Amino acid sequence: MDASNQSSVTEFVLLGLSAHPNLEKTFFVLILSMYLVILLGNGVLILVTVSDSRLHTPMYFFLGNLSFLDICYTTSSVPLVLDGFLTPRKTIPFSACAIQMFLSFAMGATECVLLGMMAFDRYMAICNPLRYPMVMRKAVYVPMAASSWLAGGANSLVQISLAVQLPFCGDNVINHFICEILAVLKLACADISINVVSMGVANVIFLGVPVLFILVSYIFILTTILRIPSVEGRKKAFSTCSAHLTVVVIFYGTILFMYGKPKSKDPLGADKQELADKLISLFYGLLTPMLNPIIYSLRNKDVKAAVKNLVVQKHSTQ
Repeated sequence: MDASNQSSVTEFVLLGLSAHPNLEKTFFVLILSMYLVILLGNGVLILVTVSDSRLHTPMYFFLGNLSFLDICYTTSSVPLVLDGFLTPRKTIPFSACAIQMFLSFAMGATECVLLGMMAFDRYMAICNPLRYPMVMRKAVYVPMAASSWLAGGANSLVQISLAVQLPFCGDNVINHFICEILAVLKLACADISINVVSMGVANVIFLGVPVLFILVSYIFILTTILRIPSVEGRKKAFSTCSAHLTVVVIFYGTILFMYGKPKSKDPLGADKQELADKLISLFYGLLTPMLNPIIYSLRNKDVKAAVKNLVVQKHSTQ
């Protein structure tokens, strides 16, 4: 960064629930509990997909990546949120803020791409079962997963590089629990139009394109399933993609809810709306990672069997 672009702001103040200190202990316990569930659930999924040879398939490889991503995504922000509930002065250095933004932004973009790739895997398995072993071999699905991580990281690097080059010469109070990039950009004392355009393009690429791809994939999947003559055959085919479809609906449904809900026009209700927006944003980052392992465990016989075998093996060794 050039000297002319150096920020005079060396740290940011995260407001969090400063205006509602009576809620901090309650939310600390609630968020810590959710975080522990995320670590346990996704950790178990990673363990069974690695240890059980029956799960060494493209679908479970992508699932293991998704679980690891969810752990990384929540770990990039939740410890900061929990620390804010316990610390009287809720500050974060400029550099740490940039790192936190990079990690959370990268994980979010990576998840969008990964969900699209999981949809392609299900499309190939149901619509082209004879070609599936040839197309979705290890030499293909491993680079696919790796490219989702690289794409998410590259996008985040571009967005955060543009953000940190902005001058921050006045207000350093972020009205959020974490260094949320839109909240940070509001504090810049310079034109942020390039940042807005860049993020708009990124949203089209990392949100719009995967959604369209998933939608088209499931149109073909449902069409193929409906052509299966037996009811049992249709149920079996749908069961192989129902968990992924449920995760997709929750993931994108919460995004649409967050950004599509109407804003309050009542000045007296603005503070409540602001608090609600922050809490919804916070719990959005926890809801999907917490539900993913539960959904895949409940709706997938192979995962349930692998978890049972893991528990049995643990008891037998003890």
